[in-house]
Amino acid sequence: MASFFTKHFPPLSSWPVIWRFIVLLIGSFLLVVLFELAHIPAALLLGPMIMAISMAISGAGIALPKPTFLMAQGMVGMMIANSLPLAVFAKISLEWPLFLIGTVSTIVASSFLGWLLSRSRLLPGTTAIWGSSPGAAAAMTVMSESYGADMRLVAFMQYLRVACCAVAATIVATVFHVDGSAAVAIDWLGVSSWSGFAITLSIIALATIVGVRLRLPSGPLLLSLAVGLVIKFSGILPIVLPQWCLAISFAILGWSIGFRFTRAVLKHAWYVFPHVLGAILALISINACLAVLLILFADIDPLTAFLATSPGGADSVAIIAASTNADVSFVMAMQVARFLLVLLAGPMLARWLSRNETAKDHKQTP
Repeated sequence: MASFFTKHFPPLSSWPVIWRFIVLLIGSFLLVVLFELAHIPAALLLGPMIMAISMAISGAGIALPKPTFLMAQGMVGMMIANSLPLAVFAKISLEWPLFLIGTVSTIVASSFLGWLLSRSRLLPGTTAIWGSSPGAAAAMTVMSESYGADMRLVAFMQYLRVACCAVAATIVATVFHVDGSAAVAIDWLGVSSWSGFAITLSIIALATIVGVRLRLPSGPLLLSLAVGLVIKFSGILPIVLPQWCLAISFAILGWSIGFRFTRAVLKHAWYVFPHVLGAILALISINACLAVLLILFADIDPLTAFLATSPGGADSVAIIAASTNADVSFVMAMQVARFLLVLLAGPMLARWLSRNETAKDHKQTP
């Protein structure tokens, strides 16, 4: 029987690349649909990544062209810039002491837990520190590779935290009996302006090329983000990024990360899972305590306070906030302030913490 199946259904690893790519597309699409129906955050990236991991460990991996991965980074940078509401910065400037305390407290807590994980030597290099960074998961994952971290394990840590935070936020919303509103329908195929899209795409391509040429760490993402912020707040051009284009970009990122996995990496991820989960639950608990302080001393309602201090992905937090009666502007202002602070201080903090650990290792070496 086994020989019959081997003869008529050869292993996927022996299939031509074009057929493996078709399997990759179909499998990724089905997983994305399944995750979207289950309301799992970051489904557009997680579905393709899991499909790529399953193919990689079975020996059916595909080598994707590097320019597509770099361009996808640029897309994510421009998307982040375009998603920042103009009103957020006005709110931050009016209540900056509150936002400063809230964001710095979360960063200190996550950095401390990441430092503890790095001390355990369970994760290589700066992986534990980047994996614990409470910023946008996709951005932190992409940036981590340029700073000596294992991007595969960082992705594992980041999206495990996003999932845990989404579950925790949903539980809090249920406990406080918050009435939700209907989800806004997404136009997956529409393009508001083809000329605007062409200009946006050209700007991203140029920023990606310049970022690579200048050899900036995570250059395509950071330069596209910087250019996008200038365009966004100056209003000189509209940023047009259709949903289908973003879906393709997230799929490429997911595939690029997933195809790097090996059985050994997957086994190691499973080995460190209890430790990583414990650190995530500890971070959620610490941020819940910060939320209590906001409730007591800043007169903020419990759901808004919890969502604002949640160390999960800003996109999933925004969806939950928008579907409840939470103060969306306050929640997003806190999330954006923390993300920008992590973006600026994260690389320096990771280098500093890892340098201290390296120095201690050298001192202990006879």
